[in-house]
Amino acid sequence: MARRVTAAALSLLSLAALASCTGGGPPEQPPDSDPPRIVVASGQDVTGKNGIRQQLIDVWNARQGEHGYRARLVELPGSADQQRSQLLGALQSGSAEYDVVNLDVTWIPEFAAAGVIRPLTGAAVASPGDIIASVDSTAHWDGKRYAVPFNSDVGLLYYRKDRLREIGASRTDLSAGVTWDEIREWINARPPDPGPEYLDDGWTTQLAPYEGRTVNAIEAFASAVPDFALTDDRGRYAADADELTAGVTGLRERTARPYTLEEAAESREAESLSAFTEGRATFLRHWPYVYPALRETFGDDLGVTQLPGKAVLGGQNLAVASSASERRAEKAAELIAFLTDPDSERCLLRAGFAATRTSAYRDAGSAPECRHVAAYAETPSASPGGRSAERTVPDLFPAGGSYFRHVLRPALQEAVHRPRTPLYGAVTQTLITGLDPLYDRTKDRPSDAEIGRRLDEALRDVLPD
Repeated sequence: MARRVTAAALSLLSLAALASCTGGGPPEQPPDSDPPRIVVASGQDVTGKNGIRQQLIDVWNARQGEHGYRARLVELPGSADQQRSQLLGALQSGSAEYDVVNLDVTWIPEFAAAGVIRPLTGAAVASPGDIIASVDSTAHWDGKRYAVPFNSDVGLLYYRKDRLREIGASRTDLSAGVTWDEIREWINARPPDPGPEYLDDGWTTQLAPYEGRTVNAIEAFASAVPDFALTDDRGRYAADADELTAGVTGLRERTARPYTLEEAAESREAESLSAFTEGRATFLRHWPYVYPALRETFGDDLGVTQLPGKAVLGGQNLAVASSASERRAEKAAELIAFLTDPDSERCLLRAGFAATRTSAYRDAGSAPECRHVAAYAETPSASPGGRSAERTVPDLFPAGGSYFRHVLRPALQEAVHRPRTPLYGAVTQTLITGLDPLYDRTKDRPSDAEIGRRLDEALRDVLPD
């Protein structure tokens, strides 16, 4: 039977829906203040109101006597594309006084090439050798470091162990070696006495015409073509029509009916999460931040493992705006070093983000210790009225140790990049549009080879070669 969506799951659904709605322009410039203020611009924190990002900034503010500055977090409204446009426009025009910007990993080349973020020195990076190599590479462009990884992200496969037991599957604790063929086999199987709520549709993902479709496409392309890359390390076009055709075939096969929920073609993160929690799918491709809510909903019946084949790397990196004065830039770098140090990363991991540091996973038992926020919470003067308990981070992972070390960390280490180019916006829009024939059921679908050929031509028009 489908289970009720818990309050935590509903909270995540609301956050994901809010992240996709239309927002306004950049916030007004903050007034002059004493002590001076570092302004951090970011998208919405999926860990909720007074989320872990704000809590870490509060800890830094509580240490004001050490550095003489306070930090203010500004959360931008709108979808990721709208946030990117707001940030880029604000930094280019000077219409908002941002000192630190929290950028999607795919935006680093564009913002660096536009000159709106500055190269960083070692002072901004605490223990650089501890950062997961695949994650740290997203912070560089043209041979220079422009950012420090804050929180990472990677596609994971969630599944219902109870559903697998119902069909008599040979195993219900899936290893990282699970294949799409196995998933199709399980989806085709029906329990001996299926109830009216049992659905043949087995898995769901994010295939609506937005960034989620690009992510799913790159995962399929990289799984189908060894060492696949749309761009080289200088942002030049590096694929061809044959590789794209193989990728289209892989994407079509893994998202075809009847294995894929029909509504997946119009689903984003919120809709796909809802389909899974409401029992309309047995398997779900999603991000790490939904793990706490799904664990609360399904308990030991929830399984999570690496995606079959390749998974795409996501996440956000912290950079210093070029418009910041030298003194403010120096303090901004200090703030970044604090927000991304090993203890902050343990706090982020415990709150539901994917940490960027190897040590966070090595130290993770049932729940990684979050000393920064814990120490702050124990200080009565740290919050107005001494309400320090509001600052603590709950234990969201009663059985998290194995998940951290054996699922999440390997997935991050083995993940693939989306195209690295200053022209990423044009590239992702080209992919989203070029793959429309796979999901527009009102029109005849061209062959995979024709879709691949058209994509190749369109991408050659967008990217230098």
